[in-house]
Amino acid sequence: MYAALVKACVPDTFSSLSLFGGEITSLETTLVSNYSASVNSAYRFTAPSVQLTNATFCNVTVSYTHPGQNDNIYVEAWLPTEHWNERFQAVGGGGFVAGRFYLSYVAMQGALADGYATITTDAGLGSAMDASPWAQVSPGNVNLYNLQNLASVSLNDEAIIGKQLVKSYYGKGPLYSYWNGCSQGGRQGMILAQRYPDAYDGIAAGAPAFYWTEFVPGTTWPQQVLSMLDHYPYNCEADALTAMAIKACDKLDQVEDGIISQPEECLAQFDPFRWVGMPINCTQTNGTVRITNAAAVLVNETWHGPRAVDGTKLWHGLNPGADITGDASPSMQPGLAATNCTGTTCVGMSNILSQWTQLFVSKDPTLDVLNLTHEEWDNLFRSSSQQYRSLVGSADPNLRAFGKTGGKLLSFHGVQDNIIPLGGSQQYYNEVASISPDIHDFFRLFEVPGLSHCFGGRSQQPSNLFEQLRLWVENGTAPETSPINVTDITGSQVTGSRILCPYPQQQQLIKGCTDTASAKCWTCTRRR
Repeated sequence: MYAALVKACVPDTFSSLSLFGGEITSLETTLVSNYSASVNSAYRFTAPSVQLTNATFCNVTVSYTHPGQNDNIYVEAWLPTEHWNERFQAVGGGGFVAGRFYLSYVAMQGALADGYATITTDAGLGSAMDASPWAQVSPGNVNLYNLQNLASVSLNDEAIIGKQLVKSYYGKGPLYSYWNGCSQGGRQGMILAQRYPDAYDGIAAGAPAFYWTEFVPGTTWPQQVLSMLDHYPYNCEADALTAMAIKACDKLDQVEDGIISQPEECLAQFDPFRWVGMPINCTQTNGTVRITNAAAVLVNETWHGPRAVDGTKLWHGLNPGADITGDASPSMQPGLAATNCTGTTCVGMSNILSQWTQLFVSKDPTLDVLNLTHEEWDNLFRSSSQQYRSLVGSADPNLRAFGKTGGKLLSFHGVQDNIIPLGGSQQYYNEVASISPDIHDFFRLFEVPGLSHCFGGRSQQPSNLFEQLRLWVENGTAPETSPINVTDITGSQVTGSRILCPYPQQQQLIKGCTDTASAKCWTCTRRR
């Protein structure tokens, strides 16, 4: 079989490839041999670290277009020549990137190591890491075809093309097909379940960037608060308040571990304004500063989320304990509430996600998002949904068709996510449950206390979740809990294991159990 598959890695093997509504423009094959890689679990999101050693696979790169739309989309599939597990796994993107970049290639390496045929797409956006090269067809005019491809169309195309490539190469289609992604990749997984319920049997969607038209403009709220205050505190001030919140709220779950696992209770109990005037050590000044009222306002507004001019809440805030000033991984952009200080002078810092407001909503790339009135910001926030919710919102709660096909959806979200608020995932789950009482039969959401955006923070990722998804799809074994490891309060080492619970349940220490570093001391209970 190995020799036959090596020989079959030629374009003629895939000559029957077709796509309704699309036109194949090129197909290239490359036999890749002796391919090795060390794959870190951080970039696999739901699977453990793995070593890929001396692999041989057929790289099939297909370009196609939707006639009349002037697009040029590439999909890239890796088809193993041996040890194929008869399954297919597509991987997602991040930020404004659909795929075919570092994170998706690492995910593909992991999939290949586990025996999957795997695939990624660039949605026709090329290799750009931001939206500026492809967002507009001309000044003031958005390229709606590119946005549509990123939002949904290329994802279904990818599934159709990928399954055909698998069948052409192995002589049979995959027994099961899976999706794995986080952030943009999580949003992609969600919209696949919503719009293309037959595309994948199982979907792992971490920290989904759905409610795109609310969440993305909402990320600029902390900087808008600073602009309205016209005062820019040192990052050390917000960091100190975050540390104080962790200290004050850490034991709400009866365990001191540097993790806030009950953020709602923390919001009700911790008052950042109480600490205004407190002296703290500040690395940015190499000395001592006092926490300002502006820092308390910034932290409070970031936690409670964007609000309109009339005070109406517009979207969810980040949870206490999230790093609101540090790098917003995986894009390595400034934290949403970060300031840039030179000496005693500090200014605001825009994040790459502000491109949404500039290029798509206002359609003006020169718009200074750091210098808006509250009314201007409010109008742009509302305009985002008015213009694009149906195109890229990705939050349709009707998953009945996906559930009817037998599809299974597992999602996870870090409680301390520093980009995408956990509240969005909770809201979506509740909206799905309101129209699908049987939601637990096909969709489960796991909150991860201590986890930042997709990876990082006090908690490791739910690296057993993808295998649990596979068992759910193939054996009907639904995950009642998922194992997780957490680090100690110094962040220096793994100190224990716990369990994650499917929302709306949350983890709780078993009364009287003293071995808090063991999963056996934890159970699931419905939140208060």
